[in-house]
Amino acid sequence: MSASAPTPRLYIGLMSGTSLDGVDGVVFDAERLAVLAHAYAPFLPELRDDLLTLNTPGPNELHRAALAASEISRSYADVVRQLRMAHPDVALVCAHGQTVRHRPVMGYTLQLLNGALLAELCGLDVVCDLRSRDVAAGGQGAPLVPAFHRAVFGRHGEDVAVLNLGGISNLSLLHADGRTLGFDTGPGNCLLDGWILRHRGERFDRDGAWGAQGQVLPELLDRLLADRFFRLPPPRSTGRDVFHLDWLDAHLSPGLDPQDVQATLCELAARCVTDALQQHQPALSRLVVSGGGARNAALMARFTALLPGVQVQPSSALGLPIDQVEAAAFAWLGHRFVTRQPGNLPEVTGAAGLRLLGALYPA
Repeated sequence: MSASAPTPRLYIGLMSGTSLDGVDGVVFDAERLAVLAHAYAPFLPELRDDLLTLNTPGPNELHRAALAASEISRSYADVVRQLRMAHPDVALVCAHGQTVRHRPVMGYTLQLLNGALLAELCGLDVVCDLRSRDVAAGGQGAPLVPAFHRAVFGRHGEDVAVLNLGGISNLSLLHADGRTLGFDTGPGNCLLDGWILRHRGERFDRDGAWGAQGQVLPELLDRLLADRFFRLPPPRSTGRDVFHLDWLDAHLSPGLDPQDVQATLCELAARCVTDALQQHQPALSRLVVSGGGARNAALMARFTALLPGVQVQPSSALGLPIDQVEAAAFAWLGHRFVTRQPGNLPEVTGAAGLRLLGALYPA
């Protein structure tokens, strides 16, 4: 881009999260901070199974991961094609990729995506691998969305928290004095989805209805909340490679009713969020929830019950639908890359300083 060329306004953001549902994409206007179009493509069951397996060690991982990265890129390209039908003048694609390992303490995080293939399929510049630079600078590489949340959902003089309720939950704490913090709180949908799939063959607990018919098991809940992750101070992040059904199985006693376990997992998902809010943002007045878990009525009701006096509302009530927030955030990060502005917040991730995030694959 020449020095006199205007800064592009329209970017495509692509996100596939730890729930392994599929790909959400948006066309995002970086000047207006507005989504102009949205598209979604579900993962094929075979790809979803491969990605779930790749979250834990197994045979021939390098080969399987490379094939999965190419399949993910084709799914991403399908979404890009849908979006460009309405908005052919987008400047760039910013793509998250699919996280299969997240070990920042060991110096790496891995999001599967073939950026070169995606650029070839789309005919657009592609920015991806957005977390690695922050990790290289000593950070957690996550969460990366709090700065975007501040721009879109921040309210002057009001303590607002934004919860992304995906497979793993993360919070952005937008303090009334302008401070922005954020961290992962723990499992969101990942255990709930895995448990109901095991016992009922369903991919998710619609509205939380199955779990709502069970009883919370206090002893099990205490064992789960005793995990050392919940005692770590921010900055902290985690993933499906830590919170999975094998982790849950290690805490179960024989003979528990599966429905009661589901009710307990719903309470765990609520408590790991509300406990963190009560500790780190006690003056909270509003909790904005995005991600697929915002559709779980039972879980949303628990947030309201556990946070008296706090207004709990989905992000759609503030103009940004729950399944578009993260994709919009990555489009915003693409704009930051193009304009050579840092995308991380060191006070959130723990990195040594502000960093330009992403790697470029030219069209």
